[in-house]
Amino acid sequence: MAKNQNDQEVPITEKQSKGLNILLGEPKKAIIKLSIPMIIAMSAHTIYNLVDALWVSGFGQDLFTNNIINNVGPNALAAVGFVMPFFMMIISISTGLGIGGGSAISRRIGAKDKTGADNVAIHTIILISIIATIFTIILFLSVESIFSAIGAKETMGMAATYGKIIFTGSIFLFFTQVAYSILRAEGDANRAMYAMMFGAGLNIILDPIFIYTFEMGLAGAAYATVLSMAITSFVLVYWLFLRKDTYVSFKFKDFSFNKDILKDIFKVGLPASIQQLSMSITMLIIIIIINVSGGNEIGVAAYNTGWRVVMISVLPILGIATAVTTVTGATYGSKSYEKLNTAYLYAAKIGLIIEAICAIAIFLLAPYITAIFTTTGDAVQLKNYLETFLMITVLFYPAAAMGIVSSAMFQGTGKGSYALIATLLRTIILTVFLSLLFTFVFNMGITGIWWAIVIANLIGSTISFGWGKMYVNRLRKQGKTI
Repeated sequence: MAKNQNDQEVPITEKQSKGLNILLGEPKKAIIKLSIPMIIAMSAHTIYNLVDALWVSGFGQDLFTNNIINNVGPNALAAVGFVMPFFMMIISISTGLGIGGGSAISRRIGAKDKTGADNVAIHTIILISIIATIFTIILFLSVESIFSAIGAKETMGMAATYGKIIFTGSIFLFFTQVAYSILRAEGDANRAMYAMMFGAGLNIILDPIFIYTFEMGLAGAAYATVLSMAITSFVLVYWLFLRKDTYVSFKFKDFSFNKDILKDIFKVGLPASIQQLSMSITMLIIIIIINVSGGNEIGVAAYNTGWRVVMISVLPILGIATAVTTVTGATYGSKSYEKLNTAYLYAAKIGLIIEAICAIAIFLLAPYITAIFTTTGDAVQLKNYLETFLMITVLFYPAAAMGIVSSAMFQGTGKGSYALIATLLRTIILTVFLSLLFTFVFNMGITGIWWAIVIANLIGSTISFGWGKMYVNRLRKQGKTI
């Protein structure tokens, strides 16, 4: 039984009870049970991002058409690279507010307050709908001026076309990210996994059809992405609003904004959004530095493509992090601080081991991965940049596990500002500062940017983990005095 705001017991179904038992049960098992579905789902999503880059690079063109498709190859990868920071901004805002809403929901579930969890879910959905509309209009209307300002030249036309299509369909991206967070917050990671896998799989299938069969080139990749997100959104709408078998309920009829709920969502969600946005802003600044340092649009293509490989490599820890946010939120809400500590340290340990294995694998496979993305005759410089990027950046993978898990724990316990400070140190401060230092003072060129990314992540992750340990130890001492 859960309780509503009047302390009355509210019956829950067997399916809902299973999710609660996972959240409030043995912490190590909870981490594993919630992590595995998200790792699988994020693997599918990240593999899609990689495959999308492959199709855009011109790979496999002969399998679908005998005609020449103009808007593919290194320049198309560069065009996507100019759009990517803004695409990541959309993900940043939606994911951040989803984290804020999810954290507030899981803490109320831990406190057995179902009505409170319902109210947070409704507030989150309405809030993201308003923000999505504003954000989409602004980006669509200013796309050319933005890309021109950050250095798009030869690829301006492709970047603007691709960006306008993606930005028009961004409402679906906003909604899906928040819907995933709500499902995970109540312990239903499986359905979030199914939806993410479905969307990624559909996108992988549609990409070559739109790019090559319909001969739409890069614009086809954008249309395939938007259509996949739209169909996935309809699936999530059915689960959340029509089927009505989730723990949280959506009753919009009597809805009115509650400033305390908004404050609770923003307390974690705003720092989380800024935290995610700082990564997007860093990507944007890196692109500008690449252009100024002489890397030009091929350097942007290498960075964009290489970062997709990085995201595949760190996706296990990102999946674990979603579980950490949910489990630490529930244990914090129930004041089970020893369980919180167990979940946190266990997640950091397994994350470090997994990322060390991934780092070794990517280092050894770097030449082969590079070869896949450089099949066209004009990709020699891209090959050199990309292979170097992959072999250098693997050095920060293991440490990233500790930093990412620490941020997730801060978010789960409602300390979003802590996670924000740690991320700003790593991204805006260290990565940008070191990139400028290595590139222009030490004259290391584009390679200096890759080393800056590594060193900034190593320092930032070490500080985050140390801070996280101190914070959890304070909670444990506090629990012993209650």
